[in-house]
Amino acid sequence: MAGAGGDKPFAKASPSPLSRVLRISQLDAFELDGALEQLVWSQFTQCFQHFKPGLLTPVEPELKALLQLLLWRFTVYSNSATVGQSLLNIRYKNALIPGHKYLPMSRPQKFWFALLTVGEKWLRERSHSLFLNHPVESNARMARKILRILTALTKVASLVNFLLFLQRGTYPTITERLLGVQPVFRGPQGPRDINFQFLNRELLWHGFAEFLIFLMPLINMWKLKASVTALFSPLKDLRGTEGSDETHLTECAICEEWPTMPHSAGCKHVFCYYCLKSHMIADICFTCPKCGIQTGMIEPVRLHVGTELHQS
Repeated sequence: MAGAGGDKPFAKASPSPLSRVLRISQLDAFELDGALEQLVWSQFTQCFQHFKPGLLTPVEPELKALLQLLLWRFTVYSNSATVGQSLLNIRYKNALIPGHKYLPMSRPQKFWFALLTVGEKWLRERSHSLFLNHPVESNARMARKILRILTALTKVASLVNFLLFLQRGTYPTITERLLGVQPVFRGPQGPRDINFQFLNRELLWHGFAEFLIFLMPLINMWKLKASVTALFSPLKDLRGTEGSDETHLTECAICEEWPTMPHSAGCKHVFCYYCLKSHMIADICFTCPKCGIQTGMIEPVRLHVGTELHQS
C-alpha cells in the first residue's frame, strides 16, 4: 500500500503524452529546423564549388524548395514531426478532433503544411524575378503590388499570432493555427535533474577571459620583456669571455642579428635603427634589454672590420 501511495504523486507530476509543450521547446524546434536547412543547402552547394561561379543562382529558389520538400517527405509526412521536434521528443497532433487520444496529422494537413511553408518561402524568393521584366501598366505589376500588400498583412498577422502564442503557449505560427496542428510530447516526461556545474564552470571561465581581455592592453609587454632580459643579462656578463665587447658591437641588442643601420641610444650596445625606433615608439620609457639603461638620444654608429666604435 505504501508503495502504491508513493507512486501516485510521481504519476501526477509527470506530464501525459498529450501535455502541452513548453514555449521554449517549440521555439527551439524552429531554430533546429532552420539550422538543418542551412546545413543541407551548404552541403549541396559544396558539390558545385568547382563548377562555374553563379551556376545555381538562376534556379536557387527552386533547388531550396526541392530540398525542403525532400526533408518534409521524410519528417512531417512520415512521422508528423520536423527534425527539430524529433530531437526534442515532440510531434504534431491533429487538434481539430477533440479527445485525449493522440491523432497524427491527416494527409490533407500534411500537404497543406508543405504548401504553406515550402511554397511560401519559394514565392517570397522568386516574386522579385517573376515580375521584373514587365511593363509598368501590365497585370503582372498589379499582381506584384497585391502580393506586397498580402505579404505585409501576413507579417502583421504573424506578429499578432506570436503575441497570442506568448500568452497562451499554443500555435507559434499561423500555419499551425490555420491547419489545427499542435505539438505534443511523444511520451511521458520525467522530472528534469538540472546540474549547474557545467554552467558555473562556463561562467567562471567567461569572466576570467573578460578579465584578461581588459587587463592585457594595460600591460606593457615590451617593457616587461626588457625587464626580464635585463634581469638575466648580468648573469650572461659574468659568464662572458674577452670578446664580449666585440659582441656588443656586432649584434643588435634586440634581434641579436648583425645591426642594420646601426645606432646607439646611450649605452654600449648597438641596435638596428628600425628595432630601436619601433621599441621606443611602443614604449616611451624603453630601456636597453641587455643592460637595463634607459635609452636616450639615438645616434648613428659606424662599424669597421676591427669592431671599432666611432660616433658620428
